[in-house]
Amino acid sequence: MNPTRRTVLGGAVALAAASAVSSPASAVSAAGASTRLSNLAHLDYLRTSVTPPPAVGHSTYGSGPLGVLWTYADRQPDGSYRRIGGGTYDPATDTYGQGAFNADDIARAAVVYLRHWTLFHEASSLQAARNLLRSLTFLQSRNGNVVLWMQPDGTLNPSADPVELPDPSDSGPSYWLARTVWALGEGYSVFRRTDRAFANFLKDRLELAIAALERQVLIRYGQYNLVDGHKLPAWLIVNGADATSEAVLGLSAYVDAGGSPSARRALTRFAEGIAQLQAGSTREWPFRALLPWGESISDWHAWGAQMPSALAAAAAALGDPGLLTAAIGDTAGFTPLLLTAGGPDNGWLPVPIDRTQIAYGVDARLQALLAIDRPGQQHLAAFVAAWYFGANRAGEPMYDATTGRTYDGVSGDGVINRNSGAESTIHGQLSMLALDAHPDVARLSGSATYDGLHVVEAESGTGGTVVTPPSAWTGESQWSNGAYLSLDDTATWTLPASTQPRLVLPVVNLINTPDPAKTTWTSDGLTLGTLTHLCGPQGISAAPGALQPLTLAKPLPANATTLSAQATGTAQVDAVLLLPTISSLRIGSATLLVSVDSRPRVVGLGQRAYTYDAGGRLIARGAPLVVPGGFTVVLG
Repeated sequence: MNPTRRTVLGGAVALAAASAVSSPASAVSAAGASTRLSNLAHLDYLRTSVTPPPAVGHSTYGSGPLGVLWTYADRQPDGSYRRIGGGTYDPATDTYGQGAFNADDIARAAVVYLRHWTLFHEASSLQAARNLLRSLTFLQSRNGNVVLWMQPDGTLNPSADPVELPDPSDSGPSYWLARTVWALGEGYSVFRRTDRAFANFLKDRLELAIAALERQVLIRYGQYNLVDGHKLPAWLIVNGADATSEAVLGLSAYVDAGGSPSARRALTRFAEGIAQLQAGSTREWPFRALLPWGESISDWHAWGAQMPSALAAAAAALGDPGLLTAAIGDTAGFTPLLLTAGGPDNGWLPVPIDRTQIAYGVDARLQALLAIDRPGQQHLAAFVAAWYFGANRAGEPMYDATTGRTYDGVSGDGVINRNSGAESTIHGQLSMLALDAHPDVARLSGSATYDGLHVVEAESGTGGTVVTPPSAWTGESQWSNGAYLSLDDTATWTLPASTQPRLVLPVVNLINTPDPAKTTWTSDGLTLGTLTHLCGPQGISAAPGALQPLTLAKPLPANATTLSAQATGTAQVDAVLLLPTISSLRIGSATLLVSVDSRPRVVGLGQRAYTYDAGGRLIARGAPLVVPGGFTVVLG
């Protein structure tokens, strides 16, 4: 398939070789199936059916085989794909250590087919969604929780090998319970218009799940956990804004479709908790991102980071525009800097360490940008979507529209994992459906060139003592390159040159102590700032201290190539982050510019420029102006 080339012209939108359209739905109808990006062929290949043996406490709607989904699909030497399960396979019993099918993927695949039905009204998609929802509800236990794994013959496997928490998997709140809520909420919203009896069944099971969340999670509403001196909400599913955000997507759909008072209450409280995990500012890490984990102030990951999408959905369902504030900050503040730094990395912990990129993370960024109804976010969506079509570290497409396959990821050094399992396929299709529903998002082509956040490892300097801890993972964050610099005197680093000033963010271990270390940072005799390596009480954090990037008061001057730190006491320095005052991402003829400068600047790039403020509002067009905290898109 060769989708119609799409171009964005400022705040207005034009479709090349197509007439203007009034809505996403009409756009899809007018363009026809031949221009679709979405293709369910590979997801259909992953589906199968099973008739499970009776299981105490488990039932579903109707009778007959249940629709399920293989977990992985490994590419074979001849280019074909083999469906497999998770964990070690025992051919004698035809079982896996985990299982063949799992609730996480079944739930999310159901969402794909529901959204496909909503957009294209194909009966086969509605039937596939129905079959998957029947198997998902079979996995649900009487207590409202959900068994994660099912073997090839349909036997439930509540305790997997390797062990996953909670164990048994239906003994408490979980990611898979959150994703079940997501699927049931969107399922009810669709089936209430096509099959009222089945919709009522889904409603009953969703209410059972909500009751479990009320009993196990929301009972802590209004309570806070202390994490390295920060008060973080204690009423998130598995202490995660990521897991909770996926439940919020389902609750929002359910409430919008007339859901119960208990659903509205749960949605309100979960959304409130998610919004409270926004951190940083336009010049301070994590740059207004919504953090995904309520047990760490040092961890951001792309996978599952549906928080801004969830807040946008909740704002609409609840009629509460205040929830958009945090979502706008995440999408207009953090996401542009993430893009110029190299794209949606799996883990900034807090240094960008896990630079693998997968569809689950890319899709979360794309969905969030499209959920915010502002022109700036829509312009950014084009840069995110381009990852699927070759604007990534491999320089090759990660999505094949002729087969519907999305590859399982690309490594930080540009190596593609050409397997195509359920999760990658699901989120690739969710992205393509979103793009099909928004034909006004530009289709950018070309390789990607990044000029953004740069990491200097602390142990690359002269001075201090390199320490390699037994594990790079601290329990809440990760030492970059598996080591840090213990500094009680002076260290100096040689830096790559830049024609721009750069913010300097030393990544240091903050300790809760009455006598904290201090470091003073200089470059060629200019003092850039002094840091006190102090944090608040540990609380529930898994490790004493907190790795934090702290912005120095003054930027590094243009063309400076040395940086020094003088310690008072013994400081632990993990790395130094250097952020150009204007970072950039170029894809073909389109350029994204992101400013952390303290003043507006005009840059010498073309004249088709669209300038957005820190919230994604268009404030100027024409001259290539970049404003503090904002971003600019230059075309041509």
